[in-house]
Amino acid sequence: MLENVIEFFRNLPEKKCATCGETIEEQHECYGNQCDNCNSI
Repeated sequence: MLENVIEFFRNLPEKKCATCGETIEEQHECYGNQCDNCNSI
């Protein structure tokens, strides 16, 4: 069972910024959808 969960997260596609489309260098399962340059918080 644990192997299935690990494989699920391993197979997620690269996360892209919702604003500029750059690949986000962070964990793919994170809730954020903007890169550091586009994040205005």
